[in-house]
Amino acid sequence: MSTLKRIWIPLAATALAMAAFSAQAEEMRFSARLTGAAQLPEPTKSTAEGEMTLVVAPGGAKVSYTLTVKNITNPSGADIHLGLETANGPSVIKLFPIRGATAKKGPFSGVLAEGTFTAADLIGPLQGGSLADLIEEFGEGQAYVNVHTNDGAPPDDTGPGDYHFGEIRGQIK
Repeated sequence: MSTLKRIWIPLAATALAMAAFSAQAEEMRFSARLTGAAQLPEPTKSTAEGEMTLVVAPGGAKVSYTLTVKNITNPSGADIHLGLETANGPSVIKLFPIRGATAKKGPFSGVLAEGTFTAADLIGPLQGGSLADLIEEFGEGQAYVNVHTNDGAPPDDTGPGDYHFGEIRGQIK
């Protein structure tokens, strides 16, 4: 083997390893825009909207998030689910209510939920798994966020402020 090859092969391998380490060391960002039109199996009549931002910490051990909503009434829950834009799927992270928070009654605009989650917070089919699995789903566009509403009176799903299965939804990209 020539001297040049003996020098360049290890240098190339080192450069590749450094690039892989650098990619893991950087934070990743994802977001979702939530609307009633994105809700499945049918769009809702809601004029509410929302925005979610997610930041994966370097190394992927935790994800910070902020979920902001506008013009929604009676928000009762918010979750991250697995699923394509055209399908509903199982809940894998509970965003709201958690840690002593309770459902909100009446009109609401503002930050509905914010905080961080780790692999210990995974539920459903990802429970006991790796946070990297969920982050991979984000990157492939196979996860969404959903905000549920409930007016507290039967029947369910009577209109804005009472969509038990979700009033607004957005694909995480």
